[in-house]
Amino acid sequence: MPTPTVPRYVLIFSSVMHVWSDLFFALLVPLLPAIKDDLGLSYAEVGLLRSVFTGATAVFQIPVGILAETTGEFWLLLLGNAWVSIGLMAMALCSVFPLLLVVSFVGGLGGGTQHPLGSSMVSRAYDERGVSKAVGTVNFSGDLGKMVAPAFALLAIPFGWRATLLITGICALVFMVFCAPFKKAVDIGRPEPVTKDTVLSDGGRTNMAGFVTLSGIGVLDSATRSSALVFLPFIMHAKGMEPAQISILLVILFGGGAVGKYVVGWLGDKFSAVSLIWATKGLTAVLLIATLVVPPMALIPILAIMGIGLNGTSSALYASVASLVPLHRRARLYGFFYTTNEIGTILAPLVYGFIADIYDLDFTVIVMGVATLLILPASLSLRRHIGYLS
Repeated sequence: MPTPTVPRYVLIFSSVMHVWSDLFFALLVPLLPAIKDDLGLSYAEVGLLRSVFTGATAVFQIPVGILAETTGEFWLLLLGNAWVSIGLMAMALCSVFPLLLVVSFVGGLGGGTQHPLGSSMVSRAYDERGVSKAVGTVNFSGDLGKMVAPAFALLAIPFGWRATLLITGICALVFMVFCAPFKKAVDIGRPEPVTKDTVLSDGGRTNMAGFVTLSGIGVLDSATRSSALVFLPFIMHAKGMEPAQISILLVILFGGGAVGKYVVGWLGDKFSAVSLIWATKGLTAVLLIATLVVPPMALIPILAIMGIGLNGTSSALYASVASLVPLHRRARLYGFFYTTNEIGTILAPLVYGFIADIYDLDFTVIVMGVATLLILPASLSLRRHIGYLS
């Protein structure tokens, strides 16, 4: 299939799908305190709920990456978001925690399409024409969804968390149906069949050593990101903040994250991935611990800056996949990359939840900050791999 003459249409479609996808999974964050109180959950159970919902996305990421090599990405992206929309509506109907866990897992399965296929679709459309900036833009768009999520969560104040999930699911499902007729304008089809000439023209074979190293760093990064999002609302609550104030601060955090993803994606064409990882994750570790000791008003600038570091690293990591993996294998290996990242997303909130139950919230956040610093020395091993295909 030929690449479309207007790659920005592909970028817009993938970005809009990412807005909705990240909105779905970020929406649970500001609702967690209300769900905890309503169902009488412990911190470990809160962490488990978050882990199950987001971790379910890992199940289909590799299969859809392989399937996209035959079908293309368009319908898989659209149907994945529709699936999660229906899942949110079903979660709203759950009255007990075990049932909520099962339904959140089933609903979360549809989220496995967005990250591997959105990144693959855009990296194919923009290959060798600013791929770092384009992938960074898609990555950035997800944080717009995260910024909108706390606004949706404000519905929980008058109507409750169940109504919030139900309304969001209905709105999203209607939108996915509306997008279906635009297939002809944005679908770039499936990748070219793999032949010997394709492998040579794509730049060679995958640098598996570099890819495995990058995936390991991705696990550590996703562990920090997912755990911080779970426990920051409880830090704010412990400082005496009301739900509306917590939602506003989460908008600020996600806003910083959106800026971080876009700026780091743009800087990726000018600076090395290792430099960007050190800058973003070093900043995150320091500010994460600082949230424990500053007064509530100081959280405004701290969360804005921390958001840049918390989410900015991912743009450097996602764009680096394209420098290690040839064109014809990107859908598949983006699927592998995001799936391995989910190890951190699944396990970290659960582990930190147990630590918080055994010790306390402050100790848990300190451990989280120290664990984040481990990313810095680990990233040094990337220096000999990045740029392999070029």
